[in-house]
Amino acid sequence: MTNSESREKLCLQILWDHLREHQSHLRSPFFPVFFSLTVYLSCCLPYACLDFLSSRLSLVRRFKIQPHSKVTWTMTWKCLCKTLRNHVCFIFPLSALHWYWKPVFFPPLAPDMLSVVKDILACLLLFDMQYFMWHLLHHKVTWLYNSFHKEHHRYLVPFSLTTQETSIWELLSLSLFSTLNTALLDCHPLTEVLFFITNIYLSVEAHSGYEFPWSPSRLVPFGLYGGARHHGLHHLKFKVNYSPYFTHWDRLFGTLLGPDT
Repeated sequence: MTNSESREKLCLQILWDHLREHQSHLRSPFFPVFFSLTVYLSCCLPYACLDFLSSRLSLVRRFKIQPHSKVTWTMTWKCLCKTLRNHVCFIFPLSALHWYWKPVFFPPLAPDMLSVVKDILACLLLFDMQYFMWHLLHHKVTWLYNSFHKEHHRYLVPFSLTTQETSIWELLSLSLFSTLNTALLDCHPLTEVLFFITNIYLSVEAHSGYEFPWSPSRLVPFGLYGGARHHGLHHLKFKVNYSPYFTHWDRLFGTLLGPDT
């Protein structure tokens, strides 16, 4: 093991030891819903601030994909209320059941950094495939679209808080995919936490309506990652760009629409 790998392992172990010191809180049935809501709103907050600054600052507007779109307080409040209601009424009861049937296990050792990166990438690729198939099906079958997915297309131009502007069926389906993938790959609990944070952030970023030089779509080469512009086109054009993150499934099925197409 190199010095760099040793330092990375030590950092992860310190982080994991710190989390293990708070096991009583982490084992609480309230923790999953608190964690999910806190991470989600923390990811949305910077973009929400940018939305309200964009009408005043051209510096912000230049990074907005649809610069003339406007996010109002009413739109923000409605999305926020729905998110809170869904977490309290649906996510919490299911989290409590999961807590009852599968107690959290805290192994003494943290995973190594390479395992964390590989497992998170594998979980993202699995989620990308699952959601692409789910998404395509819910657009192709009229009954499924009208009953479950239409709600998410209420806004032609998405903004951060529309990430969870969905039916409860859609929200629970995506939550199931995320939870199932970490179980299938037998991820370390620390990796699970880091994957959930990554997945929530990327979902919010895809709906944010902003593209910066440091956005994932700019950092991942060869157009392999879609990002906010990719998903924004889906909301505008409807029958294209079904993948949440990567672009290979849309390329394979002929549903990819690029910004210059």
